[in-house]
Amino acid sequence: MAYQVMIVRMARLVLKFGGTSVADTDLIRKAAAIAVRVANQGNEVAVVVSAMGHTTDHLIGLADGVSGSSNLREMDALLATGEQASCALMSMAIQALGKTARSFTGMQAGVITDNAFSCAKILDVNPRALEESFIRKEIPVVAGFQGVTEANEITTLGRGGSDTTAVALAAALKAERCDIYTDVGGVYTADPRTNAEARRYPFVSYDEMIELARAGAQVLALKSVELAKEKQVVVRVRSTFEPEDEGTLVGSLMAFRSSAVTVSLVK
Repeated sequence: MAYQVMIVRMARLVLKFGGTSVADTDLIRKAAAIAVRVANQGNEVAVVVSAMGHTTDHLIGLADGVSGSSNLREMDALLATGEQASCALMSMAIQALGKTARSFTGMQAGVITDNAFSCAKILDVNPRALEESFIRKEIPVVAGFQGVTEANEITTLGRGGSDTTAVALAAALKAERCDIYTDVGGVYTADPRTNAEARRYPFVSYDEMIELARAGAQVLALKSVELAKEKQVVVRVRSTFEPEDEGTLVGSLMAFRSSAVTVSLVK
């Protein structure tokens, strides 16, 4: 048996662009063009962004140059600025293409976390500000990787935190799908950047993707897949550099039935 996947027109989507997809201003403009194109197809679009390229490493280096990075509270306050810069620049790029956009920090987007600095867990998402942004016909652009505690302390979510932000927002917004744009075209049998014979999967179940992530596959962060399974969020992994390519769908038949994705078994 093989899976045949058909994606029908969506109503609401979350698009996440990773660090390699927003590494410089040219790439930010390219990502902005993707978001605008999807919105122009009649969809409500929310965007989540990571920090540009090696920004996080640069910020850690600055902290080491001052006094080291042992104060986790201050490190979270520092590292969160990387995604905040990206989301402001992405919002500007979308506006330059003729669409209304507004940037949101994790706190402004309603991402509430526990108190574990540097590896916080999302406890809740209040989507009110983003829903109001949709009402204003905007494309809300959210800084990934970060949230805020109930005591208004800035927190970061740890490795792959922007993926987790995107999935959490997709669940809270009841989005049809969460598209993760990265530098590979989906989920493969091996790393396509080093293995020319790697084959792409059109569809991977949540459990299969969790096992791949645990085995070291870096295409999706483990916590984001576990959250997607819990919330039944359909995820699509696709390439920023080949945006017309369908990529790989991650989900379950139950999740697909509640979205605008149809999966059928064919021999």
